[in-house]
Amino acid sequence: MRALICTAFAPPEALTVHERPDPRPGPGEVTLAVRAAGVNYPDALMVQGLYQVRPPLPFTPGAEAAGEVLAVGEGVRGLHPGQRVAAFTGLGAFATHLNAPAAAVFPLPEALPFEIAAALPLAYGTAMHALVDRAALRAGETLLVLGAAGGVGLAAVMIGKALGARVIAAASSEARLAIARAHGADETVNTQTADVKEALKHLCGAAGVDVVLDPVGGPGAETAFRALGWGGRYLVVGFAGGEIPRLPLNLPLLKGASVVGVFWGEYARRDPAGNAAHLARLLAWIESGAVRPLISARYALDAGPQALRDLLERRVTGKVVIVP
Repeated sequence: MRALICTAFAPPEALTVHERPDPRPGPGEVTLAVRAAGVNYPDALMVQGLYQVRPPLPFTPGAEAAGEVLAVGEGVRGLHPGQRVAAFTGLGAFATHLNAPAAAVFPLPEALPFEIAAALPLAYGTAMHALVDRAALRAGETLLVLGAAGGVGLAAVMIGKALGARVIAAASSEARLAIARAHGADETVNTQTADVKEALKHLCGAAGVDVVLDPVGGPGAETAFRALGWGGRYLVVGFAGGEIPRLPLNLPLLKGASVVGVFWGEYARRDPAGNAAHLARLLAWIESGAVRPLISARYALDAGPQALRDLLERRVTGKVVIVP
């Protein structure tokens, strides 16, 4: 097998492809032939030693993959060689082969392309958990999505619409906003050229926004929080902007609002049945066309460092995948 290996915590350009022995499944494991692997912001942080998880060196990054089952280990039920599946493993996906715990593997519909399947677990799982479980977003409410053309952001735009919300997409360029509109956003705000406070006031009036989904962080967070109406919910998803914001705590008090953390990986570990139910609902939306995942770029395994660099420098829209 071939795998992209991190031998030292360093910029993505230090990653190199190595030959490794083909894996064999242990008890409770499944070996996959990887056909596509999703690329995510935590992958780019992890190889630099900047993520909350620091794997022992050397390791193969890549949290999510889709492919075919090659072999199953002792005790595995419901999965068999030749089956089309996706997996969320946290590590190991940027390779031609992958060993995954059977509990982290789920079957795919025959018609679902591997590239789309590989893009679903983290970004779409996060958006589903955030909007359904953490915000309890209701039809008719107003959802503001920051970073709305990124992986989690664009997923939230589409899932918000599928749940019946009015969706306002905020992003840093007209090209990114056009992508959000093409995937269902009702209104858009350019965070680089508009007075965001005034734009949101114009769009929402005194009622304000019901839910903010923020995968960006940074200085725009307080402005977005101030746009919340009474009883609003602010979803803290991540800090792709590179800065963890400091929020004046009088704001939640005055608005009766909630600051709600979203940690999909831990949720999926603690409630696998709930996560599976979200996935089934998501797959039904994809089949009906209500949700249309965007794969904006594909990279060979050797180009994996460039995929991570493009993600870090915010040249990515929707999701990108490595096709080993």
